[in-house]
Amino acid sequence: MASESDTEHRRTRGGGREARQRGRLPPAAPAYITRRIPTYDLVSEEGLARIEDRADAILEEVGFEIRGDDRAIALFKAAGAEVDGFRLRFPKGLVRAIIQASAPREFLQHARNPARTVRIGGDATVFSPAYGSPFVTDAERGRRYGTLADFENFVKLAYSTPYLHHSGGTVCEPVDVPVNKRHLDMVYAHMRLSDKAFMGSVTTAARAADSIELCRVLFGAEFVDQNCVILGNVNVNSPLVLDGEASRVIRTYAAANQAPVCVPFILGGAMGPVTTAGALAQCFAEAMVCVALAQLERPGAPAILGNFLSSMSLKSGAPTFGTPEPALAYFAIGQLARRLGVPLRCGGNLCASKIPDAQAAYESANSMWPAFLCGANFILHSAGWAEGALAMNYEKFVMDVDQLGAFHVLAGGMPLDDNAFGLDAFHEVGPGKHFLGSAHTMRNYETAFYDFELSDNNSYEQWSDEGSLDIVARAAKKWRRVLAEYQPPPMDPGTDEALREFIAKKKAAVPDAWH
Repeated sequence: MASESDTEHRRTRGGGREARQRGRLPPAAPAYITRRIPTYDLVSEEGLARIEDRADAILEEVGFEIRGDDRAIALFKAAGAEVDGFRLRFPKGLVRAIIQASAPREFLQHARNPARTVRIGGDATVFSPAYGSPFVTDAERGRRYGTLADFENFVKLAYSTPYLHHSGGTVCEPVDVPVNKRHLDMVYAHMRLSDKAFMGSVTTAARAADSIELCRVLFGAEFVDQNCVILGNVNVNSPLVLDGEASRVIRTYAAANQAPVCVPFILGGAMGPVTTAGALAQCFAEAMVCVALAQLERPGAPAILGNFLSSMSLKSGAPTFGTPEPALAYFAIGQLARRLGVPLRCGGNLCASKIPDAQAAYESANSMWPAFLCGANFILHSAGWAEGALAMNYEKFVMDVDQLGAFHVLAGGMPLDDNAFGLDAFHEVGPGKHFLGSAHTMRNYETAFYDFELSDNNSYEQWSDEGSLDIVARAAKKWRRVLAEYQPPPMDPGTDEALREFIAKKKAAVPDAWH
């Protein structure tokens, strides 16, 4: 459970209400969501079998290439794949059989604060911030390249809310740090500025190995060998190619008993067919190969089957978000992952808008709802995503978090206990009167409804008197206040010194590289 010291303060709206609310905290949120509501199953059993059959056909008839990783090719050849240079062809059902023989249906990713350890798979859902943006934006300073200071700010913001369960990975690219050394600063920031679970580097296998070594310093080598403490988000070079570096990253994480997140990146009409079913079969096939590779490297290693399907404007070639076709694919991939028996990763609050406007809101909602309802276990890009992943936006980050809190309530379902029915209130109030002052209302008024912190429900006159602030202005006040009030979680000084020493030695061993 999130403690009082590290949950964020409720947003205030000014005047007397601001003074009253500044000391109030949101209800404690769990380390992850346990769903009490069912998933939405869109596709029939016959339809799912047809998708699986087409995915098998792609892998058997067309094949999949691994370019530049001889060990990965040898592992698949030994498992029964046909090899022709870089091209592998898989007999029908082979990849699925490899996965189902050893891949765990769910696993724990341990945080350095055990109370924040997350469960990935089954009926659990974990929200993680957006990932990979080179730019950052905010209402005051506009658009600019991300820096390490920005990166640290987003880690602090993620730590400070109970509604994000995970610290994320490359929440923005810190371009003011050399390319070959910035992974060390990013992983350290996650470790030092937060005590939630986090992701490591995936740009090279050596940087993935550095990320794991830092975890051995933090958690202990034996603990890391026996438990998952870090994830690595690896993209396929769709269509049907995994480059050697990405392949080695998957194997590096798996060999250390850590979890690769295996994600095809398909824009319909560019890296996959324009038709949803064809792109879905491709996505499922590509992701299965990567999960299977993790199992061949170390049977039983945790792994997550990823999904990133996006539509595309066929007029401009730009990716589009919040459209119905990827939503349909999300529902289907949720069913496919459950049939396969592996945890699922989907995208979250995705949008193409450059600012946190109405377009950002409806595209994000149209993306987040299907991801949640399909049963995704790890939802990356849950907060901050703007401009089609090119930018992390500070205001949108806290706006997205405000929405995530509502999903916690939704996931719990509708209580049906005696308090929920409130029969005592009916007896007290009787016909024709109101419930505002009833004992039942007094007992429940603080928790009865989710209160969106950034929404303004006041009268026009009160809103005007308090400055006529729109939601972006309110969000700007919120994130600045959260950063001003941030307090880092405690860390053992000896551990912190050992982490810094490891990083210093690694940085000193090689010259800076900026490309």
